Amino acid sequence: MLHMESSLGILLREPSMRDAEQVMSLKAEILAADSGEDAFAGCGELRQADTMEEWLDVLKRQSDGENPPEGRVPSTSYVAERLSDGCIVGIIDLRHHINHPVLGLWGGHMGYTVRPSERGKGYAKEMLRQNLINCRARGLQKVLVTCSQTNPESERVILANGGVYEKTVEVEGERIKRYWIETAL
Repeated sequence: MLHMESSLGILLREPSMRDAEQVMSLKAEILAADSGEDAFAGCGELRQADTMEEWLDVLKRQSDGENPPEGRVPSTSYVAERLSDGCIVGIIDLRHHINHPVLGLWGGHMGYTVRPSERGKGYAKEMLRQNLINCRARGLQKVLVTCSQTNPESERVILANGGVYEKTVEVEGERIKRYWIETAL
């Protein structure tokens, strides 16, 4: 898919073995922050992967449009690399469709995570902006992006990228806000 650079100096690209140290560092930082259930949103089972090879294998299977892992839809994951120092500041995925009971209700077309030490610097907003370009390149004209009602930071990211509130749904006692974003803005 597209490789893009932003005014924040980050590049969204698919991960590779050269990212092993940075990705495992990001994983360790998220685990140390004990950020809760959604700490690894958009990370393609990084929490469960013991090695970079294992994680890349999961991502490869998830991107397979013919045979994704059971219960999953095809998706592509991207790392957000800060160009000034090569730091992986976040990970975002793009679900190729949401014809799935969970994704269609509250999971949406993408999830994203920013390294805890890099939060509040605008990276999530820029990652989502760049991923909307990836959505457009895949032919998705409108995408569902969701956030917990208790996550105003994520809500601001969605709104800054043109999110239009649809409704709030309750999932296992949590209220999830649904937003639609037109990719042809």
